[in-house]
Amino acid sequence: YCQDSPLSWFDWSLRETNADLLRFTQRMIEFRQTHPVFYRRHWFQGREIHGSGVHDICWYNSDGSEVTDEEWHDSSAKAIGIFLNGAELPDPDPKGQRILDDDFLLFFNAQPETQEFAPPANLAPEGWELLIDTKDPQGFVEPGTVYSLDQEIPVAARSLMVLHRPRKDPLA
Repeated sequence: YCQDSPLSWFDWSLRETNADLLRFTQRMIEFRQTHPVFYRRHWFQGREIHGSGVHDICWYNSDGSEVTDEEWHDSSAKAIGIFLNGAELPDPDPKGQRILDDDFLLFFNAQPETQEFAPPANLAPEGWELLIDTKDPQGFVEPGTVYSLDQEIPVAARSLMVLHRPRKDPLA
């Protein structure tokens, strides 16, 4: 990372050629800075921390079931879902107050074809709103696409989708 050679130099002339990628990267940085669930100061615990009844992070298969220990060793698996619990952030803010964020569901599909994902049944009965879909050149999508628990979510080949459940009640 600290090579002072053409290996690590940034070609600024590519800003115009790759304007879409630059805009997407800028928006991703802003998105991450806006959501504390993506910039934790400590590792995930894989358990509930504040008693929400749901772990801080959970890993899911495309059928909505939790990934088992055996499935972690399956080299043929090319799709995974991750739940990030916005109510289980372990660190307080600078004033000592509990930090709360939206809940997020991320679907990764490394396969050469579309993969249908079933939302985990134990999460967000009201559904999940789509925020980011990397099959779209812009990445960030227009608000309003909501998937209910009974809908399978099509994740395009070699892409990522980020969905969220806004936290309406600060203690929900």
